[in-house]
Amino acid sequence: MEKNKKMSCRGIFLYAFAILPVLFSMSGIKAQAADEADAEIKTGVYAEGIDLSGMTADEADAAIENYIDELKLTEITLVAANNSEVTVAAGDFGLSWANPELVTEAVELGAHGNVIERYKILKDLEHDGAVLDIELSADVHAINDILAQKCVKYDVEAVNTSLKRENGSFEVVEGLTGYLLDVEASIDIIYEYLTQEWDGTPCRLELEITVDEPEGSAEELSQVTDILGTYTTSFRTSGTARSENVINGCKLIDGITLYPGEEFSTYDAVSPFSEANGYYMAGSYVGGKVVDSLGGGICQVSTTLYNAVLLAELEVSERYNHSMIVTYVEPSADAAIAESSGKDFKFVNNTDYPIYIEGYTTSDKKITFNIYGKETRSSGHEVIYESEVLEVINPESDTIYADASQPIGYIVVESAHIGYKARLWKITMEDGVEVSREQVNSSTYKMVPRSATVGTATSDPEALNEINAAISSGSIDNVNAAIASINARAAAQSAAEEDDDD
Repeated sequence: MEKNKKMSCRGIFLYAFAILPVLFSMSGIKAQAADEADAEIKTGVYAEGIDLSGMTADEADAAIENYIDELKLTEITLVAANNSEVTVAAGDFGLSWANPELVTEAVELGAHGNVIERYKILKDLEHDGAVLDIELSADVHAINDILAQKCVKYDVEAVNTSLKRENGSFEVVEGLTGYLLDVEASIDIIYEYLTQEWDGTPCRLELEITVDEPEGSAEELSQVTDILGTYTTSFRTSGTARSENVINGCKLIDGITLYPGEEFSTYDAVSPFSEANGYYMAGSYVGGKVVDSLGGGICQVSTTLYNAVLLAELEVSERYNHSMIVTYVEPSADAAIAESSGKDFKFVNNTDYPIYIEGYTTSDKKITFNIYGKETRSSGHEVIYESEVLEVINPESDTIYADASQPIGYIVVESAHIGYKARLWKITMEDGVEVSREQVNSSTYKMVPRSATVGTATSDPEALNEINAAISSGSIDNVNAAIASINARAAAQSAAEEDDDD
C-alpha cells in the first residue's frame, strides 16, 4: 500500500508538471489579448488623412466611423438626360466602410518581431509615416432607387417622324431625338467612382445617356397613300354624354402613325377615363347590368376600329367581345375595352410600310376609321366578314327585386338581353371567286333577363300584400298592374275624403 501511495503522488506531480506550460500559455494569450485591447497605435500611423497616433483600437474605429459619417453628407451632383442635374448626399447611395480590419493592421504596426525589427519599424514610422487606405463600399440597390426615383423622370422619349392629314392631304411631321438614362451603366459609373476614385469632396458625375433616334423619314412616309380598310358605325340613338364619349375617343386615336412591327393599344390611346381627359358619365356594361361610368360608349370606338383593322388585314393581337350583345355591329364583330377587367383591343402593323389611322365623327352621329398605308394586295383581292350565330338564349322569366327603402309605386325596369354564341368568318375573294374561309373569333354573350327594382314601403297592409303577391308572381307586368290598382284605389279614397269634407 505504501508503494501505491508513492506511485499516486508521483503521478500527480507529473500531471501538474505537464499542464504547467499549457496554463502559462493560456495566461499568455489572455495577457496578449488584454495588451492588444489597450495597446496604442504607434506614432506616424494614418488612415487616409486621420492621424491614429496614440489611439487604441476602439478610439481609431470611432474616429474612422466619424470620418465616414461626414463623407455621407457630401453632395454629389448627377447629370441626367437633357443635362438635368440631381444633387444627392453620398450617404443616399448606401455609403459604408468596407475594410474595418484596417484598425487591427494599424495596431499591429511595430508590435511584432524582435527588438531590432520593432526598432526599425518605429524609426521608419517616425520619419516616413504609414498611410493606410480606407476602402469604401456602396449599395447598388440604393443607387438604383436614386436613379429610378430622381433621374429617369428627365428622360426624353424619341418622337417618331409622323403624318398629319389635313384637308384631304398628308403632311410630314419631323421626329424628335430622345435621350434615355442607361440605368445599369449609370449604376456602374457611380459605384466605381465612389469605391475607387472619389477623394471625398463634392463632385459632378455625368451618367450614361443613350441617344434614341426617331424612326421614319419623309421618304418612307410618302408611300402612305392608300386606304387599306375603312368602317363606319352609327351612334344616332345615343344620348349627349355617350355621344361626347364616342367623339372624344375617336379624336384621341385619330392621327396615329404606326411603323412596321409596331403594336397599337386602344386602351393606352384613349385612357385614362376621367373628366380631365374629356369623358362623361354614360351607360356601360358592368356585371350584367347597364350602369353609368366615365367613358361609357368608348367600346363603340374600339369596335369601329376593329372592323377597319380586319378589312385592312392587319394582325389582331388582342380582342375581347362584350359581356352582353351590342346593337351597332353583328355578333362577334365587336371589340370591348374595360379598365376593370383588363380588356383591350390591340393590333400590329404587319405590313412592310407605315400605316396611318384616321378617325372622325359626323354631325349625323356616325364614326369612321380609315386605315391608310401602301396597298400591296392585288386589285381583284377582297375580304368579307360574316357573322354566324350558333345559339340564341332567350330569357325565360323576369327577375324582380323588392326595395323596402322605396315607396310603393317606385319601379325601375332594366331591359332583357338575349344571350348569343357566335363566330366571325373571314372570306377571301380573288377576282370574285372565294379562295378561303377561316374563323376569326368566337364569342359568347351573356343572357340577362328583364329585371325590375320595386318599392314596397307603405303603411297600408292591403297595398303591401297586393304588391308582394305581384312580386312573388315573377312578372313585371303583374307588378305594374298591382301598382296601377293600388294607385287607383288610393286616388278613389282621396276623392271620397274630399267629398266628405265638402
